[in-house]
Amino acid sequence: MNGSLKTIERQETGFQMPEFWDRSVVFFANLKSLFLGNDEQTAELAYLVGEIDTYGGRLASVLNLIYRGRDNVLVLERFPEAALLDYFRTALDLKLPRIETLSFGDYQSNTKGRNNGTCIQHSDPNWVDGYVTDDTLTNWATSISAQTISTKNGCRIGNNKTKLYEFLAANDLPTPDTHVAASQKEILEGLAALKSKGYRRAVIRAAIGASGIGMIKADLDNTERIRIPAKFFHGGPCLVQGWFERSVRATKSVTSPSVQLFLDESTVHMFDITDQILSEQSIHEGNHSPPRKLTEALRAELIRQAGETGEWLHQQGYRSTASVDFLVVTDENDYSTVYVCEINARITGATYPSVVGRHLLPGGAWLMRNLRLESPIEGARLLELIDDSKRLFRKGDSKGVVPLNFNFGPDELTAKGQFLCLAETVDGCHAILDSLVASLPFKTRPERD
Repeated sequence: MNGSLKTIERQETGFQMPEFWDRSVVFFANLKSLFLGNDEQTAELAYLVGEIDTYGGRLASVLNLIYRGRDNVLVLERFPEAALLDYFRTALDLKLPRIETLSFGDYQSNTKGRNNGTCIQHSDPNWVDGYVTDDTLTNWATSISAQTISTKNGCRIGNNKTKLYEFLAANDLPTPDTHVAASQKEILEGLAALKSKGYRRAVIRAAIGASGIGMIKADLDNTERIRIPAKFFHGGPCLVQGWFERSVRATKSVTSPSVQLFLDESTVHMFDITDQILSEQSIHEGNHSPPRKLTEALRAELIRQAGETGEWLHQQGYRSTASVDFLVVTDENDYSTVYVCEINARITGATYPSVVGRHLLPGGAWLMRNLRLESPIEGARLLELIDDSKRLFRKGDSKGVVPLNFNFGPDELTAKGQFLCLAETVDGCHAILDSLVASLPFKTRPERD
């Protein structure tokens, strides 16, 4: 590793945040760019997640905490709920970026570093950023005489699961039973090899994927009909990996913690550890911090592996926030093995609740959940209902709920939202969410991020 690169772990100092960027930025928050040009995966995400054009609004509360220069601009597909923005300013005393809107089509149309008639107003920032750094983002940087924070290569490699696996294997870090497969034939060969080792199920993972997109679980007793679509090979060879589950290969339990990173020019900061909340299909639905069960030995191993992985990510040219997601597999003798599962080299579903939560309640606990509303409602009315329940967090409170974003459709009614719960303990956060849900005059259900 680079001897001049510092790795700092801040978990034991009251969850102290890094200084983040002393930079002004134009940030393009468009989830449709997430898959680096894989249009089929993008369409699948939009279909499965829903209301995807309003997800960028969750960055309104956090952008000025990560980019601490002046006159930040947040570029969204649709303007976020105005009542939430007022709540951020008045009740939470958060400074917000200026918000502009730009359709995904207009965003993509900038192919040569020219605005093509679409002008993003700014006060001459030096930097452009987004969920990913690709040709389009680089062209936008050129059009406003700025530079991207990360390199294109750093972003592409940093989000590539196969490249990460190759690094882990080459550096003797623990890896699950894995086969790299560049074709349908090699995938079937990998599945057969895993079955011979005692696995009942396996997972096929595209090199580039997120939120369950680019992942297929396979029953190893029934592989004849498995056909892997071409979109899985868009980013290169796939991974075929054994699926850890109870009663298979002496597995007693599997958990999925995540270490939050910030990479600047000289340092890899590790500033939070969370437990991921996953569905039965292992799709991300939320996070809480700190983890409920984290021994000193396990914590040290997470930090060690996250540090080595973060240094590798830094060497690729990636900068800014990221997360290293893990699998912790405990056997019947209570021995735990820690595996790096993937890196998400971007602002993730854990970044913004962690940064906002630690800003509002330093040293406390936080819980982030996505809730879908059975009956869509006006955003301002939903905020009133949370306030009426006496659970709406205000600056200086010791507990409460911070609605960070409302997702709405063409009818402009809120159908889903991202809710941050703050309290002294994780159990207290869950209790607050449960009591809020019980108080609402309609049903809700947890949903994928």
